[in-house]
Parts: sequence; C-alpha cells; structure tokens
Amino acid sequence: MKSKIFNNYSNVILSSSKDDRIEKSNFDRLIVTKVFNLSVILFLLFFTSILSAQPKFSEMSVKPGAFSRMGFGPRGIGMGNGLSSLTEGNLVAYYNPASSVFQEGNSFQTGYSFLSLDRALNFINFTRRFEFRSSRAENLGKPASVAGISAGIINSGVSKIDRRDNNGLKTKELSTSENLFFLAVANKFSDKFALGLTIKLYYYKLYESVTSTGVGFDIGAIYKLNENFNFSFMIVDLNSKYKWDTSPIYGQQGLSSENEFPLLKKIGIRYNNPQNKFLIVAEFENSNVGTNIIKFGGEYNIYEGLFLRAGVDQFNLSNSDWAVKPAAGFSYLYNLDGYLIGIDYAFMLEPYSSSDRHIIGVNFNF
Repeated sequence: MKSKIFNNYSNVILSSSKDDRIEKSNFDRLIVTKVFNLSVILFLLFFTSILSAQPKFSEMSVKPGAFSRMGFGPRGIGMGNGLSSLTEGNLVAYYNPASSVFQEGNSFQTGYSFLSLDRALNFINFTRRFEFRSSRAENLGKPASVAGISAGIINSGVSKIDRRDNNGLKTKELSTSENLFFLAVANKFSDKFALGLTIKLYYYKLYESVTSTGVGFDIGAIYKLNENFNFSFMIVDLNSKYKWDTSPIYGQQGLSSENEFPLLKKIGIRYNNPQNKFLIVAEFENSNVGTNIIKFGGEYNIYEGLFLRAGVDQFNLSNSDWAVKPAAGFSYLYNLDGYLIGIDYAFMLEPYSSSDRHIIGVNFNF
C-alpha cells in the first residue's frame, strides 16, 4: 500500500516537472518571439525614418536667378553644363565669355525647352570672332590681335497661374516672365590665353505691376596648355541682384527688398582627342552659399556630321540629398554650299518634376 502511494506521488512529481518544463519552454519561446517582433518593428521604424527623412536644406534652392543656372541650349545641357573650358564647335559666352575668340565662322543658335508644370525656357545666341590685321602681323602669318563677341537671351517663365477672388472663383490667368540679356567681349592676348567679360541684364516680371531689373557681370579666362588640354576660370554673377518694391499693389503698406544672386566660382578642364574624334569636359563650381558642384560630360563625333553627347550636372559634394541630373543628346550638321545647318537635341532628368526636360534647337554657321 505504501509502495503504491509512493509510486503515485512520484508520478505526480514527474508529471509536474514535465509540465513545468513545457511551460518554461513556451515562455522562453514567447519571449524570443516578442523580442524578435520588437526588433523588426524598431528596424522598420528606423528604415522608414531614413526613407522619409526631410532632405538636407541648401540655401542655393531659395536664391534668385535659378533659371539662369539651368544651362544654355541642347549642346551645353547634353554635356552636363561643364563647358567653361570648351573651345570647339558652336560656342556661347554663357559658359565663358573668353570662348568667343575661338569661334570658327559666325555662329547663330536657338533652342526651345519642353518642361512640365507650364514652365518655359528658351535660348538665342550669336557669336563671332574678329581678326585684326597689320603689315607686321601679316609677315608673321597671323593676325595682329583677335577679339570675340557673343550676345544672347535666355527667356523663362510660368504660365496658366489661376487668379481667384475671395470666394475661390477663377477670375483670370496670370504668368511670370524672367529674362537674361547678355553681351560678352573677349580678347586673345596670346595663342594660349584669352580673357573675357560678360555684361548681364536681368528682367523679372513677377506680377502685373511688380517688376525688377538687375545688372551683373561674369569674368572668364581660358588657357590652352596644348592641343589636348584647356583650363578655365570663371567668376559668375558679380553684383547680380533683384530689387523689389510692392507699393504699386499695397500702397503705403508695400515693402522694399533686395535679393542677391549667389556668387559662383568655377574652374574647368577640357581634354580633346582629335584623332579619335572625342572630347571630355569637367568643371568644379563653388558658391558663396555652401555648394560645391561637379559637372562633367563628353562629345563623340561618331560619324561625319553626327555628334553624340552625355553628361552629369549638379553632383553636389556638400549635400548628398541634392538632385543629380544626368543628360544626353546629339547633333547633326549638314553642309549646304559652305553653310553649316544643324539640329540639336538634349534630354535631362528632372527628379522632382512630373516629366523630364527635353531641349531642341537649330544652329547655323556661316
């Protein structure tokens, strides 16, 4: 009888121990599951915060004159806008006023941009080189001096802006217009060195009776090391600013303000390989608002009259959130009785836009 009671008691103890182990195992498994789930939640929260984090602010984004820093024409935009050291092909003082002394023939070019959000961006430019002769220089087989001139217009704006009354009803459509008129002169001081100056007139029509004008200057230099390498230096938008007065709208409550353009300093390099018919350009741009931007691109003469291009603009070393803008394009030139007629096209990505940028243009060299 005692033996039977003892055996039953032992069985109860063994059964209880087994139940305890199972319960402990379940508890441990529950703890591990909860820790794992918590870890996953924390990871997802951290990862989501990174993805949704606000991009780093850049003062350049709120500075005036943004349209004038978008590039000029299909050729320049298609090569990443790093053309300050370029001395071949159709040239424009927008990239460097000193380049006009290297222009072959008379260059006329115009361009039109297809942009989203009812924006417009258009270009027109004429560049010519002048050679001044003298009897002494004729004996040496070269001109006494070489000068260049380049004049152009960049037109931009936004249209189809609704004007509404206090009840929210549309009364009319408004538009803005921002324009840059520039004239550049340059002189070639030697076979290797050229210096140029651009005078820039900005005109901004913001509203019906609110407008602003500003005058600025660019200074540029190009040094030709040899047939393959050029170097350039630029200072852009000296003294450029907008002055605003809103008293025509608000009367005595109107305010006067002044917005300065960012001052840009650029150094550039060009490598040209005429044997293999390609060239590469690169540029470093520093501003007084904390940006340090690299631009680079290339051009390849793949077939007679046909040029392919590609480049990258806005690679900001100071802000990894700054949108990089790759680009590509082409040109086709046709010789018609000694006159070169060309068609240009460029494509550039616009990360924060509903569609990308397409630029078409025509150029004449005579």
